[in-house]
Amino acid sequence: MDYENGLITKNQSQTRGIKKGEIFMKEIRLDSPLNGQLIELKDVKDPAFASGAMGKGAAVKDPDGKVYSPVDGTVTVLFGTKHAIGIHAEDGADILIHVGIDTVNLGGKYFDAKIAQGDTVKKGQLLLEFDPEGIKSAAYDTTTPVLVTNAFDYDKITVALGDKEITTVTAEPAEEAAPEADAAAASAEPEEDYSDLPKEERVAKLIWKYVGGHDNVRSAEHCATRLRLIINDKSKLDAKAIENIDGVKGQFFAAAQYQIILGTGFVDKVYDAFVAGTGLAGASNNKAEAYAQMSMAQKISRTLGDVFVPIIPVLVATGLFMGLRGACLSLGVQFSDNVLRMSQILTDTAFAFLPALVCWSTTKRFGGTPVIGIVLGLMLVAPQLPNAYAIAAGEAQPIMMDIFGLSVPVVGYQGSVLPALVLGIFAAKLQKWLKTFIPDVIDLIVTPFLTLFISMILGLLIVGPIMHWIELAVFGAIQTFLALPYGVGGFIVGGIHQVIVVFGVHHVFNALEVQLLATTGVDPFNAIITGAIIAQGGAAAAVAARTKNKKKRALYVSSIVPAFLGITEPVIFGINLRLMKPFLYALVGGACAGGIAGFLHLAGTGMGITVLPGTLLYLDHLPQYILVNVVGFAVAFALTFTLFNPEKEDEA
Repeated sequence: MDYENGLITKNQSQTRGIKKGEIFMKEIRLDSPLNGQLIELKDVKDPAFASGAMGKGAAVKDPDGKVYSPVDGTVTVLFGTKHAIGIHAEDGADILIHVGIDTVNLGGKYFDAKIAQGDTVKKGQLLLEFDPEGIKSAAYDTTTPVLVTNAFDYDKITVALGDKEITTVTAEPAEEAAPEADAAAASAEPEEDYSDLPKEERVAKLIWKYVGGHDNVRSAEHCATRLRLIINDKSKLDAKAIENIDGVKGQFFAAAQYQIILGTGFVDKVYDAFVAGTGLAGASNNKAEAYAQMSMAQKISRTLGDVFVPIIPVLVATGLFMGLRGACLSLGVQFSDNVLRMSQILTDTAFAFLPALVCWSTTKRFGGTPVIGIVLGLMLVAPQLPNAYAIAAGEAQPIMMDIFGLSVPVVGYQGSVLPALVLGIFAAKLQKWLKTFIPDVIDLIVTPFLTLFISMILGLLIVGPIMHWIELAVFGAIQTFLALPYGVGGFIVGGIHQVIVVFGVHHVFNALEVQLLATTGVDPFNAIITGAIIAQGGAAAAVAARTKNKKKRALYVSSIVPAFLGITEPVIFGINLRLMKPFLYALVGGACAGGIAGFLHLAGTGMGITVLPGTLLYLDHLPQYILVNVVGFAVAFALTFTLFNPEKEDEA
């Protein structure tokens, strides 16, 4: 797509009808409203968008920060936080442009709308500007779905960007639908209770009924497409009945929020009807409520995720460099000394300065000044300190300092995680405390000085040695566990990993994987987790294979594909966990695959990518990696296909 002075100059959007036999086929073709990389919806890391529940279309990865109107029409939705725009085109299409994933939580920061709700817009008109780097720095994904929300008014939907097009066929012959399933779905929803009310009020009342009543909802808010609730008692909630409400497109729990997918425009009306006269806490309190609702384990996991997710891309790239170098050496490629030296810079720098990355991210997460975190992290690996790797190799000795009669070893913390993590938290808290009483006129000078000075002294003399000792103990325990005979450690981790994902505490593995990579250069958890992920895909594939209804099967297949890219949310929340037995069979497959990985001592040269993309981390051990994936997929598929019948489940 080319924009010149804000106007589309090629691939103009169009809607047209064509005759196909006796059926009138309706198609729509849109230019992408953003520049970037066009990807399929199934690759979006959000189950509501990836499953197609919100509409059909495509998504733009790494957008450039400007949104243009793809059609002539009227702005029907401009969400208060400016992250989502809905347009009703003159030809009847309802289009949603949703910038980023969960960016509603940013409260409008980084977004600048150029139009208002109700405005008439022309094709190519600038609608919105946003700061992609700012959004990424806040740890949010900028991938932007571009959807036709009334997708089933069309037989074919195409989104184009440059020379690439993504087409979705939505039409299914009416006679192929399962009438008995439709009848069952209709009977499952007691619409007669509120049939005299407008649709949004009826949906709101039915949601109230099935979430357990007013006493069971602590707070409510909504984004551009979903009603988001904080539930007091999940056992009182009837999720299946909510899914059967006419107007509800899906539901799931995420980060302690119960999210009900309703669609653009309609969600506003349902929300207004839902909260009318209730006095519920709204959007300003919901994020804090969600955090407050988490268990301590979930809070710790969320915090670790907030710290480590921003630095994972660097570690992924480093792991790929290591894998490529190892593959070349295993093939007998000879490198000159200078080339080897350059390759070491690529593979060693991130881990040598890992404390700086961790301390930066931690300080930022806890509200401190990020650059102070960077400097503190660099102090932990200052060249004046004995190098940790040299000490481990017996090539250097710690500097011994006498503190109140105690001899304290002072060393560098190359490759360490825990000292930098704790020091970053301390520095952020200290800085915020100092700001409470230091006058503004000297704050710029005094606060950074005291923060760096106090944190550096405590870091090198107290926090560093204690945390390093704890880190070594934890690391030793992990290595012992993973080294259990016959792959028992891998069997256990592979079997429970996706349960941990469902409970939202899987970010704990980020810290463990980073430490393993920094210390040993490889990550054994990656291979085990890969087996657990592909097993979920295998179970879902079996469900799809045994599903007769073509529409359901197509929806299942679209949810399965992301699993091969390492994304399991669509298959877990859209298929396996909802049906339960496939999820359990997938856990068995994950355990078997994890056991194979543990038995073979298989480990990746990096982290953050799994399944097909993860192949690049195993170029030296490709047959073993393929075996782990095959075992995970095959066991889960075989158990589900043999022991589970989705048709009987629907009848039940």
